[in-house]
Amino acid sequence: MFTAISEERASDPWFKIVDFLQHNWAVIIEQGNSALVVFYGDTRGVFDEISFESADQASDALVRNGFSKYNERGEASGFISLPRGDFHEQEHPNGRIYSNGRYWR
Repeated sequence: MFTAISEERASDPWFKIVDFLQHNWAVIIEQGNSALVVFYGDTRGVFDEISFESADQASDALVRNGFSKYNERGEASGFISLPRGDFHEQEHPNGRIYSNGRYWR
């Protein structure tokens, strides 16, 4: 899984509140003509990723699945802190919940 996420990219992530005090985070990594969405948790443990044909398609899919841009939701920074630490692989208790379609439409 992709864990080489720059601090610059991590400072402007997508996020989704999934439970009380628990969030899923995502960044879009552009790769030539395609884009990779990398999902991680509050401790920067990367648990899933999905490829898209473009960054625009990736953005549209994130919105469709309940994610918002952290820096565009002014109130979010008042009560949700950005994850800190090193990015690392970390299995989600329910597996690859987005790429397997369980919580992705």
